Amino acid sequence: MRWAPRKQHVEGNTMKVWFITGTSRGFGHEWAEAALKRGDKVAATARNTDSLKDLVDTYGDNILPISLDVTDRAAGFAAVAQAHEKFGRLDVVINNAGYGHFGFVEEITEDEARAQLETNVFGALWITQAALPFLRAQKSGHIIQVSSIGGISAFPLVGIYHASKWALEGFSQSLAQEVAGFGIKVTLVEPGGFSTDWAGSSSSTSEPLADYAELHEKVAEGRKTRNGAPGDPAASAAAILKVVDADEPPLRVFFGTAPLGIAKADYASRIETWEKWNDVSVLAQGTAS
Repeated sequence: MRWAPRKQHVEGNTMKVWFITGTSRGFGHEWAEAALKRGDKVAATARNTDSLKDLVDTYGDNILPISLDVTDRAAGFAAVAQAHEKFGRLDVVINNAGYGHFGFVEEITEDEARAQLETNVFGALWITQAALPFLRAQKSGHIIQVSSIGGISAFPLVGIYHASKWALEGFSQSLAQEVAGFGIKVTLVEPGGFSTDWAGSSSSTSEPLADYAELHEKVAEGRKTRNGAPGDPAASAAAILKVVDADEPPLRVFFGTAPLGIAKADYASRIETWEKWNDVSVLAQGTAS
């Protein structure tokens, strides 16, 4: 029989084992460090694990660095199994790996669209599928999907990114209902703008079409006005700990001050439109024979 560590109590909370993708920087790195700092154990994945040297040097065997491209399904399953073998259980599984692609819908190439979905949707799906047998067996666990305000609302220039996050939202809401009976929780974290590398070197951009030049300028100005001051990724660490330690964690939670206002306006507009056109909805129903 394989040895499994007993759960210990750390600072009033039960010690947890985390599996986090995309830990080279930004949210993933901050959250991994926050978990380790309080005595939890973390399997941290990154394309290049050199970015995790600071955490390995500080926390030693409590961190398991794993080199992983989340688009590789077999590698994702192997990484999750390696983490479970190392620590004996999995309590928190965070699908954080992802990036933003910029381009109007007409400008996006097939390769760009497929690459965005491979990472942001399929990468999260593979890790989720890999973790579920372990979580079901232990009848506990918490899967956290890093979505975005862009997972429930949409703006110009990031259409394929929105598509990826809306897909993540959809399968995760279904998942939450499917696994509740096994004691597994699911949470969608929906950040607004933060000072991460999401729109920096990690992002990609389509070749612009000349006919959209004026609109590109307008959208660029609008983003400056709408986004406001970005959030601090380091501050988000305290927030993620609140979520993972909650007895009844939410299915969805915003990170940052901007998303709630955006969501309220968007959903109010949707309801107004649905109600305005409800006579057409009723017409489409037809009469039962």
